[in-house]
Amino acid sequence: MNKIISIGILFFVLGSTSVFAQAKNDDVLIAKDTLKSNNIDPLTPAKAAFYSAILPGLGQAYNKKYWKIPIVYGAIGTSLYFYLDSNKKYHQYRDAYKRRLEGYSDDDYTYLDDSRLIAGQKFYQRNRDLSALFVVAFYALNIIDANVDAALLQFNVDENLSVRPVVYPNDVTLRTNVGLTFNYNF
Repeated sequence: MNKIISIGILFFVLGSTSVFAQAKNDDVLIAKDTLKSNNIDPLTPAKAAFYSAILPGLGQAYNKKYWKIPIVYGAIGTSLYFYLDSNKKYHQYRDAYKRRLEGYSDDDYTYLDDSRLIAGQKFYQRNRDLSALFVVAFYALNIIDANVDAALLQFNVDENLSVRPVVYPNDVTLRTNVGLTFNYNF
């Protein structure tokens, strides 16, 4: 009976040390396998969109995509330039037509008849309205770009998940095959 108790105590001591050793090894494995988690801020896209709404390009600066700022200002600035230019020419044609209706013939467009003045007004009015639409569209696109870019910055994209082109030989025909492979490494 004494031997049985001694053997039981021996197994208990050996078993408990192996359990503690196993727990110690599990902690090491967990620490080694665990990826560093990035802190995800759900308000980051909203902040970027708000900054871009306040000042175009500020959301891109917030996302640290500085190369997009000249594109934003180029698109909005070009559209705004064409809006202002078309608006000025529209008013020139309209004022010339109004003066001609009042009986004056001393305008800058004496070489144009009334129908050409009306056609010029319609042309520049249409261009002015389209340019205003482009200004608003590029402004909205600026806000959407900042929002989407800030949301995409929070995704973890690493080498474990990739789609790559692959060139490999066919075993039967010995010709090279081209394709895409989807790789996911654990």
